[in-house]
Amino acid sequence: MRHHWIALSLMMGMLAPWAQAQPTDYPSKPIRLVVPFPPGGGADNLARTVAPKAAQLLGQSIFIDNKPGAGGNVGAEIVAHSTPDGYTLLYGTNGTHGTNHALYSKVGFDPFKDFSPVSRLTTIPAMLAVNSSVGVSSVKELVSFIKANPGKVSFASAGNGTTSHMAGMQFKNMTGLDIVHVPYKGGGPALMGVVGGEVQMTIDLMANVYGQVKAGKLKGLAVTTINRVSMVPEVPTLDESGVSGFDMAATDGLYAPPGTPTAIVDKLSKVLKQALLDPQVVESLNAKGAFPSPSTPDELAKHIAKEMPMWVRLVKESGAKVD
Repeated sequence: MRHHWIALSLMMGMLAPWAQAQPTDYPSKPIRLVVPFPPGGGADNLARTVAPKAAQLLGQSIFIDNKPGAGGNVGAEIVAHSTPDGYTLLYGTNGTHGTNHALYSKVGFDPFKDFSPVSRLTTIPAMLAVNSSVGVSSVKELVSFIKANPGKVSFASAGNGTTSHMAGMQFKNMTGLDIVHVPYKGGGPALMGVVGGEVQMTIDLMANVYGQVKAGKLKGLAVTTINRVSMVPEVPTLDESGVSGFDMAATDGLYAPPGTPTAIVDKLSKVLKQALLDPQVVESLNAKGAFPSPSTPDELAKHIAKEMPMWVRLVKESGAKVD
């Protein structure tokens, strides 16, 4: 009898890991989605656009937990060291999984080893926008204006190392223009700086800048992707406006802690694809200047590996450092 008990115990021990890797009851409680940025910003708005539909499909609530700080590093580090059970997830960006690793001397996590990629969420083009007082209606006219006023034209960014900083530096590098960088403490203040005429231009994410362009407070001259953006088909790309080869877009994605069971990651990835293709979600994201880009976990991992060197290079070229 004792031998039967030992054999049964051994068999149960071997089955235990298999049972944990097959979470048929997942999710059985609310899921915490850490957004490593303040409430009300572009990242927070996009996360809150997708989360309700994903929650509906999962049959459990997803609550947003804003953990801002250090350009997203604070929240990302929390998730990197959380229990890998699928109940703590990260809304990651090309900051947490790109620029920050050149911008900060210490980030507290490895973007590859410390996360289980789940799915890309959206692609977010940026737009070059100017204050109407500049009096230009095209990139060509803007370039001529800057050449005639070297060192007198400024571009606003949300801060050193942010996407708007990197986009502005890329534009400056590729055109050879003498433009002054003015970093603000956040995307909102930077945008108001351009609207108020403190600075003349910005190249910021459409999720941030498009509302001001649509309202007529700023003039959108070009988008930063290699192809035109469907929501503003009349706006040319920087590439076709004379800045040949300019191609930049921000991406966000969902990440779980390392070691999260494959079955959970795959389930989340499939649910996110359904949520991102829901017509109402698509419409809401498009209105914010973002475009659904669901992917498999492997596709997200490959995308980060491909994009990260570009962001790191731009940070190093800019000389930006935050410690």
